[in-house]
Amino acid sequence: MSETNFVDYIKLFCASGNGGAGSVHLLRAKYVPKGGPDGGDGGRGGHIILKVNPQFWTLIHLKYRKNVRAEHGKPGRGNLAHGADGKDVILEVPPGTVVKSADDQEIITELTKPGEEFILCKGGRGGLGNNHFKTATRQTPRFAQPGENGQEGWFILELKLLADVGLVGFPNAGKSTLLSTVSAARPKIADYPFTTLGPQLGIVSLPDNRSFVMADIPGIIQGAHQGRGLGLRFLRHIERNSILLFMVPADSPDVTAEYRVLLRELEKFKPQLLDKHRMLAVTKADLLDQAAERSLRRHLPRSLPVLLISSITGKNIPQLKEQIWNILWNQ
Repeated sequence: MSETNFVDYIKLFCASGNGGAGSVHLLRAKYVPKGGPDGGDGGRGGHIILKVNPQFWTLIHLKYRKNVRAEHGKPGRGNLAHGADGKDVILEVPPGTVVKSADDQEIITELTKPGEEFILCKGGRGGLGNNHFKTATRQTPRFAQPGENGQEGWFILELKLLADVGLVGFPNAGKSTLLSTVSAARPKIADYPFTTLGPQLGIVSLPDNRSFVMADIPGIIQGAHQGRGLGLRFLRHIERNSILLFMVPADSPDVTAEYRVLLRELEKFKPQLLDKHRMLAVTKADLLDQAAERSLRRHLPRSLPVLLISSITGKNIPQLKEQIWNILWNQ
């Protein structure tokens, strides 16, 4: 997916249709001089419906659709004819879409399952025709109900990627290189910070038809939870990952200290993220000789699984994939 095409935040104005008015009509026929009321009901206004389409990975198709309006219901007619319902508008969204009210940022719903639907704005009910209001003492009512107004408002659609594993690390930690090594994803790779400007997804295959989804989250920097760098924009994508794979390069001055900085950024953004399964991959292990590797291992954190890997030479890549699978399967 092109990074410029990754849109994970949009703001929409949505308005459902008004209900059609009930009809005021009295039956008039040649041999029925006083046929009584026969006004039909008005039709329902069209709904605005959100529907999950797993073929979508971004909200770009809604980026330029700022105003969404459904049809109004048609009024009722004589001979008890019911007015036609307004046509619904269905907006397809990717799995992991969060819907918020733009006024107070309150979460309205979260859509995660393929085919799941949610009525964002209900169409107004159609009004009842005058046929409903006849009584023994009021046999020719000359009034009917108007249709109800539809609902409208500004809404925010926010995407949180659904992935089994999220790659967490500072810029140039080797996240994109790992993703391109273990999957068919082809993220942009270069030797400068913030090469990745949008999350990338890849399907990692293992023997026996096993697989899991890995997400490369753009580089976090210290202070990301306060809006520095690109981190704040993409930190929310980490929320839906089952495993957080922290990545620190072997040439870092202090691997453990860098891991703890990353951990603090996640904690300050949302403390619940620390409840997720965590792993640490020390990347660029091909830069280490045996003595340097032994020295590094003595100072690595012991509170989580740690692997020294190299996407260039393939060192410990199969072991990393299997270890991730085992955690996913047994959690």
